[in-house]
Amino acid sequence: MLLRTLFYFLLAVSTIPSTLANETLPTLRIGTTPVFLDDHRAFLEAWRGYLEQRLKRSVIFVQRGSYREIADMVVNGKLDFAWVCGYPYVRYRTGMRLVAVPVFKGKPLYQSYVIVPRTDTTTKSLLDLKGKIYAFSDPLSNSGWLAPQAELRQAGIDSGVFFRKTFFTWAHRKVVEAVADGLAQGGSVDGYVWETLNVLRPDLTARTRVVQKSAEYGFPPIVARHNISPQALDAMRTVLIRMNRDAAGQDLLKRLNLDGFEAGSDALYEDIARNMRLVGAS
Repeated sequence: MLLRTLFYFLLAVSTIPSTLANETLPTLRIGTTPVFLDDHRAFLEAWRGYLEQRLKRSVIFVQRGSYREIADMVVNGKLDFAWVCGYPYVRYRTGMRLVAVPVFKGKPLYQSYVIVPRTDTTTKSLLDLKGKIYAFSDPLSNSGWLAPQAELRQAGIDSGVFFRKTFFTWAHRKVVEAVADGLAQGGSVDGYVWETLNVLRPDLTARTRVVQKSAEYGFPPIVARHNISPQALDAMRTVLIRMNRDAAGQDLLKRLNLDGFEAGSDALYEDIARNMRLVGAS
């Protein structure tokens, strides 16, 4: 009788769906900053469902208004993963682990763009904007602050006196909007964001003009907290890299205007580290 009872108990346990075994795992918290999509809530909800289905555990997205907030939360273990800029990744590298890097137009690279209002037909570069009002995206953005600062420093120029006034918009899309609306006479923006808005919102980008493109930099990566478990890190990396292999993942990537994700390496961010040294950023 005892053996029969044990047999039925083991049989019952063996038939419990594997997803139930994962219900005790803590929810994964993924950090993002403001995105450029008009339907960003709908997109994040769709991406959340996609990740949950493949990771077999709950996922929530946590949005904050700046790269510093997101970076601090990763370093302090309040987020498991986050999509950050290359600048905070290099700056806080000891507190983060590289998970995956997006691939844009066939490469894990992007550029910083200098834009001006469409009505400005004479400006040809950043150095032509002396005495103007200029918009940056975020003080921890490579394309939206560090890259143009490095260019000015290389030219022996102090940005604090070069521009008449500067301000932060706290989102790349808002840099485009500020320049398009005439609130700024120039601005530095993530080239990927401008190119994606040019597909999704050509009415907006049509009111701006790209006058300069920087060298290529490592694309803003997906990172994890430094003490994430190897299993969780590998699972997330695998799901991201395989997104371009199924219809649902391809649809999400199309909405992001990305080709996919790859594992990437720290070598992609060496130029950002060089810019940090050049401007004395720590």
